Amino acid sequence: MSTRTRAAVALLALLAPAAGCSSPPPTAPPATPSSAPPSSSPVPAVLRLDEHADGTTVRVAPGTVVRIELPGTYWSAPAADAPQTLRPTGGTTSPDPSCRPGAGCGEVTAGFLAGPPGTAHVSAHRTTCGEALVCPPGQRTFTVTVTVTAGA
Repeated sequence: MSTRTRAAVALLALLAPAAGCSSPPPTAPPATPSSAPPSSSPVPAVLRLDEHADGTTVRVAPGTVVRIELPGTYWSAPAADAPQTLRPTGGTTSPDPSCRPGAGCGEVTAGFLAGPPGTAHVSAHRTTCGEALVCPPGQRTFTVTVTVTAGA
């Protein structure tokens, strides 16, 4: 099993008990760089975070790609408050084609490339949680703190 696969399994194991709960896990595990075969160029580590990572702090190494994936199309585009630490690499809002209009089915994503050591907060907001359904205060904001460290 590769280092990247072990890191993904560890992240899923940490987040799985939180599925269906209203409180997120306290801290996500640090991202680990993936090992590339000697004959290919190195592939950056990718850390995927979803709504269960809300309120957590993660540590990543420079060069790690942090990908935010939020369910529903009512979210604003996730943005980082320190672009020198987390450089935006793009994002999408992808409505589910089988969803009825106004239901908000789909996903909002954003990618960031970890730069020099520092700390950044990534956040997204919404006021609607469904068609004509106002979000309760605890479900309106998504925030993750990303700490880039050389030893992550």
